[in-house]
Amino acid sequence: MNITDIRIRMIPKEGKMRAVASITIEDEFVVHDIKIIDGDKGLFIAMPSRKSADGEYRDIAHPITSETRGKLQDQILEAYQRAVEEENQAEPE
Repeated sequence: MNITDIRIRMIPKEGKMRAVASITIEDEFVVHDIKIIDGDKGLFIAMPSRKSADGEYRDIAHPITSETRGKLQDQILEAYQRAVEEENQAEPE
């Protein structure tokens, strides 16, 4: 699986969500609304989900293996860090 594009949309710092990502896989398939969350153990991603009738949130799309989840998370968080650096450089001193 080759992620060919990652887009990061920063969220104002209210709560634990820091940004939302969209990824393109193989220039052919897009997954929107991957959340970047600042948890107790650091940043992590949460796949797009929907609230079911029983009140539980269920992922709409997700990686099947932990290895694939790790690859996705690493690449998305790297893109997020670059976006944070770019945002910090753009701020006037």
